[in-house]
Amino acid sequence: MRSRTLTLLAATVGAGLVLSACGANTADSGSGNSSQSAPAPGGAAAGGKVGVILPETATSARWESFDKPFLTKALKDAGFDADVQNAQGDVQKFTTLADGMIAQNVKVLIIAAINGEVGSAVAKKAQAAGIPTIDYDRLNLGGSSDYYVSFDNEKVGQLQGQGLADALKDKKGAEVVMIEGAPTDNNATLFANGQKSVLQPKFASGDLKLVREQAIDNWDNQKGGQTFEQILTDNKGKVDGVVAANDGLAGAVITVLKKNGLNGKVPVTGQDATADGLMAILRGDQYMTVFKPIKEEAEAAAKLAVLLAKGDKAGADALATGKAKDPKGNREVKSVLLEPKLTTKDGVKEVVTQGYVKAAEICGGDLAAACTQLGIS
Repeated sequence: MRSRTLTLLAATVGAGLVLSACGANTADSGSGNSSQSAPAPGGAAAGGKVGVILPETATSARWESFDKPFLTKALKDAGFDADVQNAQGDVQKFTTLADGMIAQNVKVLIIAAINGEVGSAVAKKAQAAGIPTIDYDRLNLGGSSDYYVSFDNEKVGQLQGQGLADALKDKKGAEVVMIEGAPTDNNATLFANGQKSVLQPKFASGDLKLVREQAIDNWDNQKGGQTFEQILTDNKGKVDGVVAANDGLAGAVITVLKKNGLNGKVPVTGQDATADGLMAILRGDQYMTVFKPIKEEAEAAAKLAVLLAKGDKAGADALATGKAKDPKGNREVKSVLLEPKLTTKDGVKEVVTQGYVKAAEICGGDLAAACTQLGIS
């Protein structure tokens, strides 16, 4: 396994990122439309325009519900217009959006790419036009962006691995299935590396048994559920724990477990602290998720973009104190790497308190009593 090369963000950066309440963790019906913040009174914002391209909405509500409004607000507050658009999982649309932003001569381009290939191509084209680029959330391997903003993604995987190990600590030889994210997404690779840094020694010792590990193209939840169901069938209906790389895949796994009367008996991991994931945790169907305060990520990216737009490379370097390794490009990328949090049932209240999910979204019906017990309101 590749050695861990990510370095946590310096405390001074974290101090500058302040959490506040935000909107609900659900994408509205119009989330596929491109969006641009309103210009300052009297015309365009004084700082100019920063372009942001987000990847999709099919597998995660976060891009439209959180990243888009947080990035827009942070850039607007700094005196810049934010042209935040979503490629809806379409590589050609991603390229077309980028071409349009480059033609408009945006000051900086923030890229959350569908895959590393298109992300790298867009960065190269933007930089040829003299536009600085930032890889956002996902590092584009073999790319050329000088900066990267994300969470410590190997740490995300470590938290998932540790969560499952904790849940199975009294069940020696427990049989584990690992349902991973897209093989073309470097983050998915880092999650898997982090998971295995915790679980591989347990597989080697016999404390746990790996049934199968399978990556899921495009983070496709439906395909993830179908794949897990086939693995479960091949293993004669036997499973004791599931590593699911995010809450969407976890939900697909739980659907299969329900069909087989195993939900609530088999711990399942997740990531993103979505409303659906948190409800599954409250019901006991999902053991844990990884909470990533996206407001911190968006604000860090916006702050970095503002520095680059103003030509303050020294300031940008002072902010990006971490490093992420790009093995394909044989380089280290200056990074802002934020700290994720393992969240079990007792931690759901924190996600609500910080405003990432509203109590009304997760506490209705059969979950009202659980929320009352945990003080969630």
